[in-house]
Amino acid sequence: MFTRPDVLPGNRAAACFSLFKSHSPLIHCLTNEVVQELTANVLLALGASPAMVVEPQEAEQFSRVADALLINIGTLHQPRAEAMLAAVEAANQAGKPWVLDPVAVGGLEYRTRFAQHLLAMKPAAIRGNASEVMALSGLQASGRGVDSRDDSLAALPAARALARSSGAIVAVTGAVDYVTDGERDWAVTGGDPLMTRVVGTGCALSAVVTAFCSLPGERLDNVATACRVMALCGERATASCHGPGSFTAVFLDALYHLCAEELQ
Repeated sequence: MFTRPDVLPGNRAAACFSLFKSHSPLIHCLTNEVVQELTANVLLALGASPAMVVEPQEAEQFSRVADALLINIGTLHQPRAEAMLAAVEAANQAGKPWVLDPVAVGGLEYRTRFAQHLLAMKPAAIRGNASEVMALSGLQASGRGVDSRDDSLAALPAARALARSSGAIVAVTGAVDYVTDGERDWAVTGGDPLMTRVVGTGCALSAVVTAFCSLPGERLDNVATACRVMALCGERATASCHGPGSFTAVFLDALYHLCAEELQ
């Protein structure tokens, strides 16, 4: 029987965010070339430290030092794939968590095969839209490039199955985000459609998920809190900006000024 998840409790989100602020994690971002600046600025605004080390030998070395690793396959090519594999192997050997953002999986063969290969390397979490999560789980999806034509709630059964088969926390994002470990789920509300008109907000969310995966404690709560932080600040930014052009500045300010009590 299908059950609709409960909303993430505010006290859990506040506790996770307080823990995050006390850790200031160092995050290794092997992310796509379109979104690097926004990703770095989002992490900095929250108090984390981003680094984009992409040469394969250096990526392997740095993943042992960083607190967590993001793998985003948005602008995938062979040298970047080599760096990603080296970084993931090093992170696994060092016991560092890593997160997979399977951008546009299902629509293109090379990246789909590569994402399936990465999936076997045991990510701590997976963050994608409904179409990406459904495709990665082996179901037919209707994405168009990085855009999803599937609903996040409709993708929840696929997310649960993917979490069970991979051992990862799976966050399927959309109008409402759903975060699952395969047995337990949280719903995360907030955000605004304007966020989809600014390139990189989803990719930046994956970086924030990565940062929260570096924390001790309940990973399901940590990943859901990352989603809640971005949704709340996106909602607030939309309320006071004039459109996509001014959104980014107001959004970064909202992230910078966010305190744990506001997540209650």
